[in-house]
Amino acid sequence: MDTSSKENIRLFSKNSMQPVGRLSFQTEYPSPEEKQPCCGQLKVFLGALSFVYFAKALAEGYLKSTITQIERRFDIPSSLVGIIDGSFEIGNLLVIAFVSYFGAKLHRPKIIGAGCLIMGVGTLLIAMPQFFMEHYKYERYSPVSNSTLSISPCLLDSNNSLPIPVAEKSQSKINNECQIDASSSMWVYVFLGNLLRGFGETPIQPLGIAYLDDFASQDNAAFYIGCVQTVAIIGPIFGFLLGSLCAKLYVDIGFVNLAVPFWCLPRTLPRPRSREDSSSSSEKSKFIMDDHTDYQTPPGEKAKIMEMARDFLPSLKSLFGNPVYFLYLCASTVQFNSLFGMVTYKPKYIEQQYGQSASKANFVIGLINIPAVALGIFSGGIVMKKFRISIRGAAKLYLGSSVLGYLLFLSLFALGCENSDVAGLTISYQGTKPVSYHERALFSDCNSRCKCSETKWEPICGENGITYASACLAGCQTTTGSGKTTIFNNCTCVGLAASKSGNSTGMVGRCQKDNGCAKMFLYFLVIAVITSYTLSVGGIPGYILLLRCIKPQLKSFALGIYTLAVRVLAGIPSPIYFGVLIDTSCLKWGFKRCGSKGSCRLYDSNAFRHIYLGLTMMLGIMSIFLSTAVLFTLKKNYVSKHRSFRTKRERTMVSTRIRKENCTTSDHLLQPNYWPGKETQL
Repeated sequence: MDTSSKENIRLFSKNSMQPVGRLSFQTEYPSPEEKQPCCGQLKVFLGALSFVYFAKALAEGYLKSTITQIERRFDIPSSLVGIIDGSFEIGNLLVIAFVSYFGAKLHRPKIIGAGCLIMGVGTLLIAMPQFFMEHYKYERYSPVSNSTLSISPCLLDSNNSLPIPVAEKSQSKINNECQIDASSSMWVYVFLGNLLRGFGETPIQPLGIAYLDDFASQDNAAFYIGCVQTVAIIGPIFGFLLGSLCAKLYVDIGFVNLAVPFWCLPRTLPRPRSREDSSSSSEKSKFIMDDHTDYQTPPGEKAKIMEMARDFLPSLKSLFGNPVYFLYLCASTVQFNSLFGMVTYKPKYIEQQYGQSASKANFVIGLINIPAVALGIFSGGIVMKKFRISIRGAAKLYLGSSVLGYLLFLSLFALGCENSDVAGLTISYQGTKPVSYHERALFSDCNSRCKCSETKWEPICGENGITYASACLAGCQTTTGSGKTTIFNNCTCVGLAASKSGNSTGMVGRCQKDNGCAKMFLYFLVIAVITSYTLSVGGIPGYILLLRCIKPQLKSFALGIYTLAVRVLAGIPSPIYFGVLIDTSCLKWGFKRCGSKGSCRLYDSNAFRHIYLGLTMMLGIMSIFLSTAVLFTLKKNYVSKHRSFRTKRERTMVSTRIRKENCTTSDHLLQPNYWPGKETQL
């Protein structure tokens, strides 16, 4: 009888350790007694992933900083630049769902390494136009650059000895210029290279973040993710600073980077002891009622693609059937629409609104604004780790940062500058009154005798503080000097509007905005930095909310669908419709050599500000409402499932104790303190 009892006990222990139809966690994660791999492997992965985040963010930040340069280099409108910028998300969305689902069941570090190589190739492709296109040619005022004679920009009808106007060029010369102008289609290389970069970036976020969350302790998971996201924000700092430097140069160069350490990492890592039993005590288990099936394929078994594919649609249905996940997905997508559009056109906004150069705009964003974002993300991770904030607390922090951030953003509407005084576009040639939309005309009595081109944009600043579209339209008769030191004399239109010095001269370039605009720019920077920090604090709490509201086996897949939704519904359309709406505020379009419309040269500052800030604010308010719905849904589901969990857990404990008691020796039945059903009553 004793032998039979021992066999029953041994059989019960074996069955309890390995449930039928389920894989044991011990098949993948070794026990503490077994030989553990080097404890630094997770930190190696963390370092490699951080470097990849830094490199891809640097390249992306650099491309964002060159939006204005891309417009001018290829002479294309903002809407087309938005498509080029969105090509990264297009490449990402093509494979994100499949990579995040199937990649979670394969060797994740190697898949990430392959993606890094593809990103490097795409970055090289982006640089190709620099080597294929001819040297960029600036628009010049004088047709004879080395001449020491005074040449008249105003081509008078009575003087036949002066050069023939552009409109009367020979057809053969126009055809030659059109052939040269065909090189502007080289923007396709930038589009395809960015597309390839997006394709290679696909596995990095869903597989990398899920890998960290799987094998880091619960306390360290938020901190590690915060470190990665912070490093990812540091990348654009260097990207914008590099863009600021290159904006001062005649030519610029690209950037290529590789990441090989992922091939040296194992497919899985041992879990910390603090997480081995977390399924019965963690907050995530209280929120998600799920079995404990191992969701990683053991190293010794080959993944069965057909079986994984069969579970694809049920897994997708399970994700979208989770109300917290779905609402958070909607809130994040709307918020990223706001943020992507704002960040993409922020350098252009600073240039057009405050009259700053492209170099200074990129320098300010890289050195001041982006570090605030990095500090905010890191602060969010520290707060989550130090105070051990619950999943509901993370949702509250995410919502609170959004509300406060967009309230601060609202104050930027009051920090704008008025339009620059441009003759015929924003002010009359007499300089006495603003020009309405229907009254805009570049020609006036003061330049009626000059045969000027209306399409040219070669601005000069008159002594009266008014900008003119060209020296010809300013009625200037003679010039002295060359290049940036060119001085235009005897400008009839400048003399028409009274100037302080009484001179009728002009200099190359647009007039600077008034001193009040410089103060507004400083206020703008302060508010923008505080706003960026506040919005970024909710980044890591949002990530933790995403990871904790889903089943563990769907973690990588959920991150992939999240990335897919953000790319498709925010990353691609946001720069495009932002660019289209911003183009509606254009006052003066440039034209290509063949006569087709090029990039915008001058924007209506007031319209630009209302479109740019208003669209960002509207999307932000929508995301706040959705985030509020996330919090209420989470609170409702958390309370109900917490009660259900406690009831189920109590029943499971009682049932387990009864089974163990039944498998013990029959001697227990003879003890006076034991009676049938004792554990049930307890």
